[in-house]
This record gives sequence, C-alpha cells and structure tokens, in this order.
Amino acid sequence: MAVCIAVIAKENYPLYIRSTPTENELKFHYMVHTSLDVVDEKISAMGKALVDQRELYLGLLYPTEDYKLCRYGYVTNSKVKFVMVVDSSNTALRDNEIRSMFRKLHNSYTDVMCNPFYNPGDRIQSRAFDNMVTSMMIQVC
Repeated sequence: MAVCIAVIAKENYPLYIRSTPTENELKFHYMVHTSLDVVDEKISAMGKALVDQRELYLGLLYPTEDYKLCRYGYVTNSKVKFVMVVDSSNTALRDNEIRSMFRKLHNSYTDVMCNPFYNPGDRIQSRAFDNMVTSMMIQVC
C-alpha cells in the first residue's frame, strides 16, 4: 500500500505531497526529503554509466531500519522527481506494479503540465491529479 506520494521539482522543493495516515505527515515529509540525496546519487551514477536514458524508474532507493516502509524513485526527463513510500508489511508489491504506478503518476503529471492555467513550478492543486493519487493509494491496499 502506498502511504506517501510526492512530486519534487528540479530544484528539490515539493510540488505535491500526499500521505495517509495524516498523523504521520511530518515523518513522511522527512522520509521524502532524505530520499532526494539517494535519487540525486542514482541520477549522477546513471549519467556516468551511460545507461539507457529512457529508463526513468530508479527502483528501490534504500532499505530502512524498520523494514516496513520502502521508498521508490522515478525521475522525468525534465528532472522532476517522484518519490513513493510503500508500506510493504501488508502486501508484497512486485517491481512491475510499482513501475506501472509511477507511469500512471507521470501521465497524470503530464496532464497537469498541459493545463494552460498552471504555472510550472507552482504547487499542484489539480483535483484530477489529487483524485488519481487518492485512487492509487486506495487501489494498492
């Protein structure tokens, strides 16, 4: 079950963060923020290794101490980062399921960017995007 989904701008400030349950919101903000260093390391390592640039999925970022929450990363061509915190104690999600969740999130983010009334760099306040994220959090559990 996805417990936190975040969209982080190229300059590492949050464009959108949604978490459930809301009483642990600060904890999830901290987890997402600490994951950004690992995302930047993986991006720079991919550039040096000349890996296929079409591969946007970064995979599992790093294991945690409590082994219940796993953090996955995804980066767009414009260097916008998606971080997803998944509660792995209830369900065993396969890697391709996480990939499809990120593709769905990326498609919805692209729809937000295509909105002529959205200013790039502002916080995402789209109801359609929020509903899609909510459905992803409910669908997985």
